[in-house]
Amino acid sequence: MFTRLFIALFTLVVSQHALASDDPTPYLGYSEVNELIDSMVKEHGFDQAELKQLFGAAKRKQSILDAIARPAEKTKEWWEYRNIFIKDKRIAQGKAFLKKYHVILSEAEQKFGVPKEIIVAILGVETRYGQYTGGYRVIDALTTLSFDYPRRQTFFRKQLVEFLLLAREENQNPEDLMGSYAGAMGYGQFMPSSYRAYAIDFDGDNKRDIWTNPADAIGSIANYLSRHGWKAGEPIIVRANVKGNDFESIANKSLKPAHSVAKLSKLGVVAQGQYPNDALASLVKLKNKQRVEYWIGFKNFYVISRYNHSRLYSMAVFQLAQLVNE
Repeated sequence: MFTRLFIALFTLVVSQHALASDDPTPYLGYSEVNELIDSMVKEHGFDQAELKQLFGAAKRKQSILDAIARPAEKTKEWWEYRNIFIKDKRIAQGKAFLKKYHVILSEAEQKFGVPKEIIVAILGVETRYGQYTGGYRVIDALTTLSFDYPRRQTFFRKQLVEFLLLAREENQNPEDLMGSYAGAMGYGQFMPSSYRAYAIDFDGDNKRDIWTNPADAIGSIANYLSRHGWKAGEPIIVRANVKGNDFESIANKSLKPAHSVAKLSKLGVVAQGQYPNDALASLVKLKNKQRVEYWIGFKNFYVISRYNHSRLYSMAVFQLAQLVNE
């Protein structure tokens, strides 16, 4: 009995050590993985042997699990988050990118109504204008999060399916594709479902390639924002003056515009500028080192947040856009 107990404890320790490392994980030993393989074969016509080989070589990455547990959008105050992206070098690189791709950016703005500086700013925040598109194999990232991150396994399993379909559609080897720790890819860091739904061929070469083609990335970001409701010529976000404290109950409660400008005014929030009383907006509260800022965010600010569900992210994009366009 003692021998059996020792073996059991030893096995447990070894298995826990393996799960804590970045060594290859026997994902084919997971019943859920084999169920996914079977469904991909039955529903989408994949080759079972190829999928078994793919998942047999997939690696569990502890660094991915560590990173997703502490995203900057949820762990930092505005002034800390801003300092990551609003830097002289990134602004200068943004100006250079805008100048280099001015023609294609103008075409995207004309077709989709999205300002060229907003497109550039998203590229700047996401990948430093395509300079860093991620250091993880997408198959490792999505497999790790699909089967070893229970909190959001439903979302990531959907993305894993979308990734396999995408790789087949675009004639790409899924083992070769690289991305972020969350499985986002290319210049604009599209998740697989977004790639399939919103990526476009914007330079007419009959390929939609946002992995390496900046023209397609520009057009795809503009298409994404347009499809999510961007309104050309309408405001994004403006500073607000506040008085009293009645407004505090709605500050940062929702990214979605839910309060009219007139209602905000009654609560003591007045926009710096003239805007229709019936325009819907949200109240954004941002903490700096020494003070608090209040902003009124309109529909277009909300649309930016559809790219990354964070008011900090949306504000970083907005402010970087202003600076690269000066």
